Amino acid sequence: MRTVLVTGPGGAGRTTAAAATALAAAREGRRVLLLTADRGPAPEAVLGTALPAPGPGGGALWGPPAEAAPGLHAARIATGEHFQDRARDLQERGASLFDLLGASPLDPEELTELPGAEPLALLTALRAAHEEGAWDLLVADLPPLHTTVRLLGLPEQLRRYLRRLLPAERQAARALRPMLAQLAGVPMPTQRLYETAERWEAELAAVQDVLEADGTTVRLVAEPGPLALGELRLARAALALQGCRVDALVANRLLPGATGDAAPADPWLAGLAAEQRTAHKTLHEEFLVDGVTVCELPHLGRGPRGPQDLAELAVRARSTTIGATTGTREGGSGSAVGVIPGRGLTDELDGWQGTGSAAGDRTVEDRLATDGVLLWRLPLPGAARDEIDLLRRGDELIVGVGPFRRVLPLPSALRRCTVSGAGLRDGALCVRFTPDPGLWPRPS
Repeated sequence: MRTVLVTGPGGAGRTTAAAATALAAAREGRRVLLLTADRGPAPEAVLGTALPAPGPGGGALWGPPAEAAPGLHAARIATGEHFQDRARDLQERGASLFDLLGASPLDPEELTELPGAEPLALLTALRAAHEEGAWDLLVADLPPLHTTVRLLGLPEQLRRYLRRLLPAERQAARALRPMLAQLAGVPMPTQRLYETAERWEAELAAVQDVLEADGTTVRLVAEPGPLALGELRLARAALALQGCRVDALVANRLLPGATGDAAPADPWLAGLAAEQRTAHKTLHEEFLVDGVTVCELPHLGRGPRGPQDLAELAVRARSTTIGATTGTREGGSGSAVGVIPGRGLTDELDGWQGTGSAAGDRTVEDRLATDGVLLWRLPLPGAARDEIDLLRRGDELIVGVGPFRRVLPLPSALRRCTVSGAGLRDGALCVRFTPDPGLWPRPS
């Protein structure tokens, strides 16, 4: 199943672009599910249909999907219900520990959703949609850009925390727990708490598999302008650091004159169009060089409402790509799958080479013979030198891009080396490693 994660700066029209992507794919005969965590009126207004709430009983991640158009179903993720379900489960599993501490369990009416509950519900919903196997395409309307970058790195971070807090040695601790309980004279935490942690680990691993799958890509939506340029550059680098692939940039709400056509006669409108045109040209140059499709969605002169407006956006959409083999620009228009003509949402992703990097794209280059170093190349398109932080910690390298950070395990050969320098070159962070004489094999 293909999965498209739609995000962008706040107010850029993420929901509209996600809905247009889903509708265009459905018009091509695909079974499409559009998921949104937006609790405001925007999803229902754009789709022109109500999104049912989950039924009674709790535990449901979303209500019955509403059919917004033939082949297109949409649902709103029930973050509150998901939080309450997890909180009840945790209380039940930790009942004996809470009794030991003298704590009173919370009643169901007290389980009010806490800040931070939405990301976990959204990630769980992505995994559940994949497990259903009922769809050809899943389009997720995600939160604003910086929140989404952190969201996509959350499963890996939480799994790492679990491994540090509950390492493999905990198996031995389990065996000793009855004896420790006798020595301490008080009951120890029950087996169910350990089982809960293991279940969380398995669930997080399943979510991470979805995010790292070859068929999962990120689609950026932005209204071209000076502020969007800096935000998109930082986000591109952060997404690449997280191993996420960007399949397209959707330039949304383009005014007449913003794409090289005749400028509006009205001076005020012409000034806005000129500002968009300058930013849009820069975005074209920066994204196309990495083989990312750039799609142009025009301003309709009104807020899109319902399938007819979404269909109009799909029909009037234009896109530009860089040929995968020729390196030349290729233009197109029409209502092809996912708004993007050509290879935007093909099942096989033939010839697709969006930005971002999977773990396999991080290559180690052997320069021992010429420079005496090994070079680890980490793709970070759009990154600026003053935004990058680097720290070696044991067998890990902590890389920071602006406010975003990821802990990368070192390949085995680099663990026996010391970091001797780093530089940003051609959209990649190149880290130099010098072999440690005390650990590096000596020639016989």
